[in-house]
Amino acid sequence: MAIPLIYDPRFQTWNEWASLMCEAYAGQQLMIPSGEDGWQEWAAGLKAIDIFSNDAIPGPYIFDKWQDWVSAIVGAVNQTVD
Repeated sequence: MAIPLIYDPRFQTWNEWASLMCEAYAGQQLMIPSGEDGWQEWAAGLKAIDIFSNDAIPGPYIFDKWQDWVSAIVGAVNQTVD
């Protein structure tokens, strides 16, 4: 079973974070975005990758900032066990 990888977005720009995700999922042929404009459309493509289909990852369209969306998906993928 593959474990999804989501990089922590703190201290990164959108282009840096998105480029890391494109590298991590190179087999999915995600396009490297050319800026924050349209981040939600790009994020919807990332969310559509099959490795994320069983996780409780929220859609990007309910967030105004990409950082908030990424923080939510980090929390969904990297859940802690008490």
